Amino acid sequence: MKIDVFEKEIQAINCTSIVQQTAFWSEVKNRQGLNTKAFDFKVKNRDIYTKVGGYACTNADLLLIQQPLNSEDSIAYIPYGPEIEPSEEFQGAFLEELSEILRSYLPKHCIGIRYDLNWRSHWCNEDHYDSDGQWIGAPQKQFQEFHFNYNTINWNLRKSNSDILPSTTVFLDLSFPEEEILKQMKPKTRYNIMLAKRRGVEVKIAGLDKLEVWYSLYKETARRNGLYINSIDYFVSVLNAKAEDTNSPADVILLIAEADQEPLAAMFLVLSGHRGTYLYGASASHKRNYMPTYALQWKAIEMAKRHGCTEYDMFGVSPGPNISHPMYGLYRFKTGFGGELLHHLGCWDYPFIEEKYNLFQASEMQAQGYYSP
Repeated sequence: MKIDVFEKEIQAINCTSIVQQTAFWSEVKNRQGLNTKAFDFKVKNRDIYTKVGGYACTNADLLLIQQPLNSEDSIAYIPYGPEIEPSEEFQGAFLEELSEILRSYLPKHCIGIRYDLNWRSHWCNEDHYDSDGQWIGAPQKQFQEFHFNYNTINWNLRKSNSDILPSTTVFLDLSFPEEEILKQMKPKTRYNIMLAKRRGVEVKIAGLDKLEVWYSLYKETARRNGLYINSIDYFVSVLNAKAEDTNSPADVILLIAEADQEPLAAMFLVLSGHRGTYLYGASASHKRNYMPTYALQWKAIEMAKRHGCTEYDMFGVSPGPNISHPMYGLYRFKTGFGGELLHHLGCWDYPFIEEKYNLFQASEMQAQGYYSP
């Protein structure tokens, strides 16, 4: 395999529907004090089938975030990238060669590269579904690594112990009329959308002046679910970033659902390329019978469709209807809107400094779970 890689200006990152691979996301990370790099790359072996958005392709780009681990060491993180997806048998070899080339562009104390792959999981064929049609998940880590490193030289790709961005999500097809999108939802979801309207829930577009309202709901939600709490500055950076002078900007919209002038739920909607993405959400613990989160999602779907989006990413859910999974509540809520459940490969690492990488892995084992990348 032969890959050519060239560093490029952040402003020149190609337009994409993957929010985390845009110049907009680079600006968000820069505002949070992180350094980013962008690269063009081209696969010269045309026998290797690759795709971006379902189309055959031999060249693309990627956004890389330099994540510090301490005062000296760092790890290079590629969120939901690279977007280009080789055919399954060549994926390991592709990432191996790409990693070795990128290595020369990274600091000498970079311990490795983490790819948060949104490529379709290798274990989604009929052998990995039970008699009820539910996905049973990927095999043990050792088997995944053996399979993924096939055709590589160094056998150095490692499955991380946990994923950062969700590896299972729900996509809605927005190419249908709104009436048809509603028909594809579960009856209870349609009922709750209408119930929220009858109970006087209104969804309003909010600006930076309402961020404290969002943050109050967000802290309440995080504490209720035992989640890590980001500072309000984190969300200021997301709401303020635009990247309008680039090839891949995004529109960020803060939506707040109210009843009787009381905020009950809120969310961040991001519009990029042909996709609307539900990025962050929060809700109050009281008046949940007003169904404000259903009103929020329907408003976001309407806005994304009218913006010209053809799909809506509801972002993370549990891999299936497992009530013991911490994201089962999100699975039950989001799958009610219909759509397709997609399983991704998740995080894979290519270590450069073995000893320090092993220490990094051990520290991660003590703090597993999803967090804001």
